[in-house]
Amino acid sequence: MAAGSSQAADVAVVGAGLSGLGAAKALADSGHEVVVLEARDRVGGRLLNADLGDGVQVDLGGQWVGSDHTRVQGLAAELGIGIFPQYGKGRNLLDVAGTRRLYRGTIPRLGLGVLWDVFVARRRIARLAAGVSAERPWAAERAAELDGQTLAGWCEANVRTPIARELIGLAGRTVWGTGPEELSMLHVLFYVSSAGSFDKLVDTEGGAQQDRLVGGAQALPLGLAVSLGDRVRLSSPVSRIEHGDDSVRVFAGEVEVEAQRAIVAVPPAIAARIEFDPPLPAQRQLLERHLRPGTLNKCVALYEEPFWRADGLSGESVTDIGPVTLTFDCSPPDGSSGVMLGFVGGPEAREMEAMAPADRRDAVLACFEKLYGPRAAEPVDYAEQAWAGEEWSGGGPTSNFGPGGWTVTGPALREPVGPIHWAGTETATVWSGYMEGALQAGERAAAEILRSVR
Repeated sequence: MAAGSSQAADVAVVGAGLSGLGAAKALADSGHEVVVLEARDRVGGRLLNADLGDGVQVDLGGQWVGSDHTRVQGLAAELGIGIFPQYGKGRNLLDVAGTRRLYRGTIPRLGLGVLWDVFVARRRIARLAAGVSAERPWAAERAAELDGQTLAGWCEANVRTPIARELIGLAGRTVWGTGPEELSMLHVLFYVSSAGSFDKLVDTEGGAQQDRLVGGAQALPLGLAVSLGDRVRLSSPVSRIEHGDDSVRVFAGEVEVEAQRAIVAVPPAIAARIEFDPPLPAQRQLLERHLRPGTLNKCVALYEEPFWRADGLSGESVTDIGPVTLTFDCSPPDGSSGVMLGFVGGPEAREMEAMAPADRRDAVLACFEKLYGPRAAEPVDYAEQAWAGEEWSGGGPTSNFGPGGWTVTGPALREPVGPIHWAGTETATVWSGYMEGALQAGERAAAEILRSVR
């Protein structure tokens, strides 16, 4: 399609992330003409591979395949992409509130009082989440009460020990990319409901961080894009969508696509930049202001070897010494070099935005050094990805509701507006916020269209 041209299609898909590409592939396989319009010069959205040192590949975006992420597992098999376990041998490290502990499993040994507090909190969250439907969280019996409360406020009322509250808050900075004082408790429960349990969100073996993909997670959208061929248009940011009862006209620079339906598969805050004519319903516009991207930085350091393994350490740590709050060993599957991943999320990530790149690097490596010793201060190479500064994502790993968001605007999240349908991992009801959720959302949006377009 040449510049300044127009094209007719059955469906126009906005966004070439995993959700948009998955929807496009399902529609194309069903015989429908599809055009995918992507603002970036690459596919993948919040999935991004990078090379460090002498060709060592790392993930700077989403990367893990959970134990029950069947859609991701199936797509990887279809594309011939291998899956291997996240390294987890040895002892994990906890450095919180001046207490340093080595432990195995999910919960560190912090004394019976703290252990009991964490156990009770997780059980209470599980019980509350059981009453919140991932399809309709705003309809839960206590929805208004829970949506008016933050995770921090809930912890203050229900978690007795400061260390237990801090552990829950640190998990939130990575899972949601925001502080517990900014998160609606109803949003937390929706998230837990969509994953199946709180344990699955934070666990490695048997949880969301169980496996990784050979070649990095971006191999999934790259493989989908190959199968779609010239249906995918890069460097084509959509600025305007005109829509009637049974048609849309999508404008992306000099490119214009006329279609029967559109799928908007970008984060809600990015969708808010698109001009819609006629304007979207007020509740949908309000949703795009309430559902805000998290703030998360991924920082990776390359070493000649994963030296921490010789000390009997897994590379997984939880810490409040900052700015890093969580680390993982993300070395190649053969262990030929060492890659340490550090997450900086929420308030700490926002503080780092004002720092020079060299100062951010020094702060992260200083944290690695405190956790793993002087060798951690001397990497062979280093990279970071600050998702809040990424123009066409606006943040990561996902978008979150603050207090009041779900009950006021939640029903508009997945509800089509005439011929316009919504995808993206935020709209998923299974594993929202993850690659599995992105695929499920694309699958749902495609199915909506297949029922309406003949």
